[in-house]
Amino acid sequence: MSFDQLELHPEILKSISEQGFTEPSDIQLQAIPPILAGQDIMASAPTGTGKTAAFVLPALQNLSQSESLPGKGPRVLVLTPTRELAKQVSDNIYQFTKYCRMRSTTIVGGMPYPPQMKMLRQPLDFLVATPGRLIDHMEAGRVDFSRLQMLILDEADRMLDMGFIDEVRRIAKQTPQNRQTLLFSATLEGQVEKVARDLLKQPARIQIAGVKVKHDSITQHMLQADDFRHKCKLLQHVLTDTSLEQAIIFTSTKKGADKLAEKLKDEGYACAALHGDMRQSMRRRVIEQMQCRRLKVLVATDVAARGLDIRTLSHVVNFDMPMQAEDYVHRIGRTGRGGSSGSAYSLIGPQDWQLFYRIQKFLDTRYELTEFPGLEPQQLKPRYTAGKSASKRRNPNVRYKKQGKSFQSKKGNYNKRPEAA
Repeated sequence: MSFDQLELHPEILKSISEQGFTEPSDIQLQAIPPILAGQDIMASAPTGTGKTAAFVLPALQNLSQSESLPGKGPRVLVLTPTRELAKQVSDNIYQFTKYCRMRSTTIVGGMPYPPQMKMLRQPLDFLVATPGRLIDHMEAGRVDFSRLQMLILDEADRMLDMGFIDEVRRIAKQTPQNRQTLLFSATLEGQVEKVARDLLKQPARIQIAGVKVKHDSITQHMLQADDFRHKCKLLQHVLTDTSLEQAIIFTSTKKGADKLAEKLKDEGYACAALHGDMRQSMRRRVIEQMQCRRLKVLVATDVAARGLDIRTLSHVVNFDMPMQAEDYVHRIGRTGRGGSSGSAYSLIGPQDWQLFYRIQKFLDTRYELTEFPGLEPQQLKPRYTAGKSASKRRNPNVRYKKQGKSFQSKKGNYNKRPEAA
């Protein structure tokens, strides 16, 4: 099926064609028709499958066919959890409105208020915003939702994980009751489903492969690391891969991202860190440097990297294993996008085995360990015992302390990782 068969406006089709798209992806094929029909939807799809276009294109079509009400304020509101994702959505809107007369703006934290205030005083077609900054403008009486036709919640699960549930409900309450509401999420269960029941009216439920997608376009490698030094040696080996174009390395903490980025820069890599403690201007500059390929390696935390779309990203490295199995899927999904292939490497330290087994269970996949010649692990792989926590299993090559947060291996000290930052 082609985009022509979706009955989109010729000017929208022209912009789609110029970007090289010929056939809609699965999520676009299933989501666009009900959205065009005015139906609420709740949808789940893996990263890199064209999810953003799945709501931008029908929103554009609906705006082009409906008469604009007088007044100011947006006709379509897109809420995103992070500034980076807001920029990605805004870029998509800009690309698809190349031949349409549409006005859009982005309202996010870390940016000056005056330009945002000026834009909010004008009639807008699209407003892309993060919940916190939008609430600030709402409290100051600067936001008019009287013209709003569509509310879109992008990556709703992440917004809830980041504690935006109250803000999302508050924003939705101020919008017209007859609006169309679209919810996109990695999962449609638990708290997300509860929010959907509250905010959506008889939604169509769309699930493409689910969050448990195995990423067939990505070659996944699991490597055992004896200690921090061993991890660094394994990482250096990965970074010498001749097929590596650009790489993102995930750490669990902001401090860890800074330290590892400095270490790699000292070793001669074009590298930078990306995390939530950085000023927005600096984060934006780092992302732009990655997109124009001035940087080869990015060291990032989960929250900062959410929504990144860098087409030349060939490698993903989990220097620290993610605390949540779902985050493993999102991390490796940064590569192998848009039909290209990618490589993902996970470095499993002594404290990471329970997380590794959790990922296997979540994805219903048994991973074989990869070894690099000359960098083989010297410790034994701990035996997995179902129902027991990692603290109750003992590696014979590791001396554990009964109290405190650290333990010592024969290879040296290794601190237990704190919660992801």
